[in-house]
Amino acid sequence: MTLKIYTKVGDQGLTKQVSGKMVAKDSAQITALGDIDELQSYLGVVIANLSKNCLELNDELQELQRNLYLLEADIVVRRRHEIDDDKVKKLEKRIDELTPKIPKIPEFILPGGMKTGANLQYARTIARRAERSMVTLDREEQKLASSNLKFINRLSDYLFTLGRYANVLDGYTDVKSKVKSKKK
Repeated sequence: MTLKIYTKVGDQGLTKQVSGKMVAKDSAQITALGDIDELQSYLGVVIANLSKNCLELNDELQELQRNLYLLEADIVVRRRHEIDDDKVKKLEKRIDELTPKIPKIPEFILPGGMKTGANLQYARTIARRAERSMVTLDREEQKLASSNLKFINRLSDYLFTLGRYANVLDGYTDVKSKVKSKKK
């Protein structure tokens, strides 16, 4: 017997939670899970498009995708806490390892760069949206573990740093957000 991909359960704008309870597809929990899922899927796009100089990032990005599954499970199964402070510290440690390898930025830069760096900067913005959704969920529907909120917050910092590092690997120089005015 082949399992069908469609169930028709959601045809009326509802979806079934793990508990069996039916909730609106735009509930805060489902919105947060959707944003995390989008980030996880987009990281698959990043991996599929890694430049030759950035192939070393493959394994850590796949680990990040796995951690996003754990984060989703932490949200769905309320007594589950796989994303803990150790995972937050691991992101911080990696940020600290990469920071000396990238140029200091005395002002804002334009997000972008080469293929890998630009994709990572876009992933950063999806992470920020997921964070906003998780904050709404935490405030309005369901208290989240503090480590979950720390993780998603640190994740965007990590993706920003990783994107800049990828641009260094690809020989790209950040573009400042302000154009120097020409004196007349």
